[in-house]
Parts: sequence; structure tokens; C-alpha cells
Amino acid sequence: MSDDHGHDHPKHELSYYAKRIYAMRELLVEKGVITEKDIQCQIEYQEARTPANGANLVAKAWVDPAFKARFIDDPKAACAEIGIDATALNEFVVLENTPQVRHMVVCTLCSCYPRPILGRPPDWYKSFNYRQRSVSDPRGVMREFGLELPDDVEVRVHDSTADIRYIVMPMRPAGTEGWSEEDLAKLVTRDSMIGVMDALPMLPE
Repeated sequence: MSDDHGHDHPKHELSYYAKRIYAMRELLVEKGVITEKDIQCQIEYQEARTPANGANLVAKAWVDPAFKARFIDDPKAACAEIGIDATALNEFVVLENTPQVRHMVVCTLCSCYPRPILGRPPDWYKSFNYRQRSVSDPRGVMREFGLELPDDVEVRVHDSTADIRYIVMPMRPAGTEGWSEEDLAKLVTRDSMIGVMDALPMLPE
């Protein structure tokens, strides 16, 4: 591609580090350490890790009390039941919201996060502002996400580490009795599974 002055501008210019990564990849494939298929499988695995995984888990727990009990008691085994690989997590804890208690998750040191369940963490989760204020003013943070809690509701903040990761199970919205898991999962957002907001309310007809 050339501009009006005859200068060529490559459409996708690789950075120095990107070039090194591709060179290392080619070398590893050439030496038989990994294959192109291995790389593609890993790419597909990473792309499959999205908040939809967590939403499906929560929706199933809402409609299936036995699954909910297993999900709380042994989250990784419950994940495996519906085809989600959570084995990379050392310890995985489910925090169930109730009318009396709301849970909120942070990583005060860096950005530890249940990636197999929720995918990549949002930028605000990694920010110093969130990591600091979620501990000192959790209600204020929730308020900024649109969640105003009564004074008699307890807020518990949980600090993720390299050894332990959390997911919040939001309360099921009222008026969703008889809904399918698929429809319920649409009400479960990434932010509700971090705990800064509730699940989406039932949509008006």
C-alpha cells in the first residue's frame, strides 16, 4: 500500500517482540517440540474461556439444586460435568449471594482471576483504583456499577491469590420461574460473577 508520496506502509507491521515470538514458535515447531496442531488447539482453548462458561454454571445451579450443591462443594468437578476444564486452578471457591450477604472479588496484589471460568479479566479489575477501593469502600464501588445495597446487607470482600480463585453466584432474579438454562444464562454477566453488580433483572415483555 502506497500513499500519495509513493511511500510504502505495511498494513501489519510486527513489533520487535512479536517477531521474536514468531521466530521462537517456528524454531519449536522445526525441532519437533510442538506441532502446529498443538498451537491451534491451545488457541482454541484460550478462545473458549469466556464469561459464558461461568454464566452456564450459574444458570444450571439456579435450576438444579443437586448440581448447585455439587458446584459449591466441589466446583472443579462440577465444571467438568458440563465440559469446562478448571484443573488449572489450584483452589476454586463459589461464593453464593443471599438477601443478607453479598460477595465481591478482588486481587489486591495483581490480577489473579478464574480465567477458565470467566476468560480475561476486565481492565478495571486490574487497575490500582479498583484493587484499593474494593477493600476500603466496596459499597462505593458497587454503587458506581449501579448496585445500591441497603445498610442491613453485609458485604464481604474476598482477595484472590495465585492459590485460590473465586466466582460469585448471584441471586436468581425474581419472576424467572420456569425459564430455561439458556435464557437464564443471558441474565448472568461477568460483573455479577465478580460481585460488583447483581444478575440482570428479568427483561420486560
